[in-house]
This record gives sequence, C-alpha cells and structure tokens, in this order.
Amino acid sequence: MNAPSPPVSPWQLFYGAIHRLRRSWYRKHAHHLPRPVISVGNLHWGGSGKTPLVAAIAAHLRDRGLAVCILSRGYGSHGRGVRVVSAGQGLLLDARTAGDEPALLAGELPGVAVVVGPDRYQDGLAALARLDPAPDLFLLDDGFSHLALARDLDLVAFPAPDPFGGGRLFPTGRLREPLAAISRANAVILTGVPDWDGRGAALASALRSRGFTGPGFASVTRPGAPRLVTGDPLPAGARVLLVTAIARPAAFTALARDLGLEIAGELSFRDHHLYTDASLARIADAFRPSDASAVLVTSKDRVKLLGRLDALDVPLAELPIHADPEPAFWKWLDGEWDRLR
Repeated sequence: MNAPSPPVSPWQLFYGAIHRLRRSWYRKHAHHLPRPVISVGNLHWGGSGKTPLVAAIAAHLRDRGLAVCILSRGYGSHGRGVRVVSAGQGLLLDARTAGDEPALLAGELPGVAVVVGPDRYQDGLAALARLDPAPDLFLLDDGFSHLALARDLDLVAFPAPDPFGGGRLFPTGRLREPLAAISRANAVILTGVPDWDGRGAALASALRSRGFTGPGFASVTRPGAPRLVTGDPLPAGARVLLVTAIARPAAFTALARDLGLEIAGELSFRDHHLYTDASLARIADAFRPSDASAVLVTSKDRVKLLGRLDALDVPLAELPIHADPEPAFWKWLDGEWDRLR
C-alpha cells in the first residue's frame, strides 16, 4: 500500500494552501469543551464507513460505564438550532429533523445521547446543561475537518476500496483536505477490510511520508441478518430490490450478494437523500414488476423510509451493517481514555 505523490497542479496547490491557513487559524481560535472530545472523521467526501465505526466506539465507551454524547452536524436535515435527537432513551426526532445518521445512531444506541446542530461547541454546552446524566465525554461525528471545536483524540477512517481518494482535492478529486492533514490525527482505521491481518499497520506505514506518527488499525464490516422492518427475517436466497442513498452503493450490493440474496434490481439516490413523494413513487414503480419479495435498504435509509411505503404496498427490509475493529484498537482506545481521564 503506497500513498500517491502530492498533486502539483496550480489549483491543487492553491487549495492545499487554503487548508493550511485554515488549520493554522483554528489552532489558536478553537473552542474547548469542559469534557474530553474524541473525533471520528475522514478525509474523503463520504463512503468511509465512519457511521458504523462511530456506533461501535460509542457502544464500547458506554459499556465501560461512561455517559457518552454524540455531537453531529445533522447533515441534510431540515431542523434548526440545537436539537436533542436522543437523551439516551430512544429516538426523539424524525430523520428529516435530525438527519439520517443521527437518527440511526439514536435508534441503535440505548444509553447514548445524540445532539445535533450547526455549532458543535454550542451543542456540547447545551448537552451539558440539558442532559441528565451530563456527558462524561463527547464523540464528535464527522469531526476531522470541524476545526472550530478542539478535540483530545482524532481518529480518521479510510475506506479500504479507495483509501487515498486518488490523492487529489475537490473538485477534481475525492479528498476534503490534503493527505498531509493526517499529521494531526492520533490514529487511522482502515474500514471495510475482509480481515484484520496487518492491514491497519500497512495504512499507517503508507502515511508516514505525510507526517503521520500514530498507530493504524483495521475494521471489518460485518453484515447482520437481513430482516423485514416488521422484525421477521428474510428467507435465505430471497429476491430483493436494492434501494440506497449512500456514497458507495456498490459495497452494499456486494454484501447482499455475499449473503446469497437474489438481486432483482438496484435503485440509487444521492447520499443523504431524504426521499420525496416522487422518490417513493419511483421505488414503487421499480418494485412492482421486479417480482421481489421486499425492498432492501441500509439502516441509514430505513430510518427515512419506515412506514412511508406501506400505503404503496411495498414491503421494506433492512440489512444491518456493523463495524468490527481489531482487538488492538480497543486496547489502544482504552489506554488513551485512561490517559485523558
């Protein structure tokens, strides 16, 4: 595994300089919350396996007896201001108001609070004032580029199918920031690998030339049992229509095939799509002639479609996906938390 050479086009150099100036400014002006902040983010524009990783880390810290609060921007939501999506007892807001990923996390993580808003510092202060128990720590979702809030640990996810995003910045590449920005991370995680064996260490080694000095770990993506939203399992080999609004629909298709499901067709929308009435009609029109037993979606799409296809007589099923980081990652994280505490 080798990181690509830095881009040398005038635009890429200019864009990289802007990012360096931004990082320099925020080193002096970032806000500090009175609790530890652990950021989980990426350098890519979507599709890094970050959300399942956030869920796994939140559950691990919760199970250590900590009051965890996830802070998220709520990308794509129509809500305004600071919103408590969950105080730890279940979902309080719908996906349209909260955002699809915060709604998913709130529904799947009992005992973990989720707060969204445009200013993560103000969100954190509101969480400390309004939640009972008050958070012991904040888990910053999609936080690597959110420099306005200081963090105590920066964890960065890299998708195994495209770890370096071609090495180029937007708009001609798939990176939010130059690869050199990884020098400020504490650890990197290669997500979506088939096994752990040495892959995380290889990623860390490839990033040494960009100034990264921390450890690297690997995380396997493990699908759960596909099931109808009624709770009934999908029969083995069921014929399904895949519907996705995620950054990497091909990865979801591959998981469904690996489970032995028969793919009747695929319908993809842009990442974070909120599914309008016209979108529901498109799904129904694709489903009726497909001879599929259900529409199969990701958990992120399930929170936006639940109950909305019933009137169209379209059964909805979900394929849960979980991140499973290697044991060495949990040992490292526990050590870092003990240091922070």
